[in-house]
Amino acid sequence: MTEIDTKFMKEALRQARKGIGRTSPNPAVGAVIVRNGQVAATGYHRRAGLPHAEVEALKKLEGKTKGDTLYVTLEPCNHHGKTPPCTEAILKSGISRVVVGMNDPNPGVSGGGCEFLIKKGISVTTGVLEKECLRLNEAFSKFVTSGRPFVTVKSAQTIDGWTATATGHSQWITNDKSRRFVHRLRDQVDAVMVGVGTVLADNPRLTTRLDRGKRKDPLRIVVDTHLRTPLNANILNQDSPAKTLLVAGADISPEDLRRFKKNGVSTLTCHTKAGRIDLTRLMDILGSMAVTNLLVEGGASIIGSLLREKLVDKFYIFKAPRILGGGNGVPMAAGPGPSTMDQCLRLKEIKVRRFEDDVLLTAYPDY
Repeated sequence: MTEIDTKFMKEALRQARKGIGRTSPNPAVGAVIVRNGQVAATGYHRRAGLPHAEVEALKKLEGKTKGDTLYVTLEPCNHHGKTPPCTEAILKSGISRVVVGMNDPNPGVSGGGCEFLIKKGISVTTGVLEKECLRLNEAFSKFVTSGRPFVTVKSAQTIDGWTATATGHSQWITNDKSRRFVHRLRDQVDAVMVGVGTVLADNPRLTTRLDRGKRKDPLRIVVDTHLRTPLNANILNQDSPAKTLLVAGADISPEDLRRFKKNGVSTLTCHTKAGRIDLTRLMDILGSMAVTNLLVEGGASIIGSLLREKLVDKFYIFKAPRILGGGNGVPMAAGPGPSTMDQCLRLKEIKVRRFEDDVLLTAYPDY
């Protein structure tokens, strides 16, 4: 990997990030065509069903790219889907070298695109800024290899670790800048999920409220085993193109479910475990619905269950400069925990960022 390859792959990653939150269930991909050491064209995958990044870049040069180098964050596809194979477009264009960030994680196609290009006489270099490319599409990778969504937990806490007071009051622990960041997260995921306890305590909307640019509301999911969500709850009465999905226990009657469908709300039933929705089964159901990227915003019961089932893939934990100063608040995770410190879940790949006086910890669980 040369400095030149790193330089142009960074630009391809910058292009790819433009598509984050818009390409699901496809990956976000960026491409750069380099001629005589200069960027000649760029492209990125804008939305599922539209041309892939490589084709977007090639179009800008009308296919006249003989001898040029193509940098692409993900291995070019070599199969027919909603669009033709990118490998054929690359071959036809006259590109002489292709630099790839990461192989396609899909077990059915991994390596096929690079292998095809090499057989056709094109020079291929792989693994350039591979870690960065993998992180860019961590949700896609999880989805295509497991059939389940990538699960991110967001938690806002006081310095002493509470997410709400004993009465359930939590608005607001963090500052405006932290909350705007959460809205950007919502804009980038397929769905946001809470438990019915959060609905009863906070009456959230779970929409994306951003000041500038186009925004996207995610699917709003309420895990409500016994169907306690009030019919007048904000989450059921939104002026939004995105739907709300109520997940109830398998023993809920069709008549009770129909009460909510009158509000244009979707419902589904799921098996329970120990009196609560079986979240492992729910992840399989959401995967079958092509939910690739799920943001969980509470409450403590759901987060506790996700942790015990090892279903969490990533954490965003905000620490605000507040001290509850008591022992009766609401924790991040409820339910039984380990008996000794060496049994605690450790975190890895930790990054720290500040939003004025708030501190954001981004990390991955080390199972």
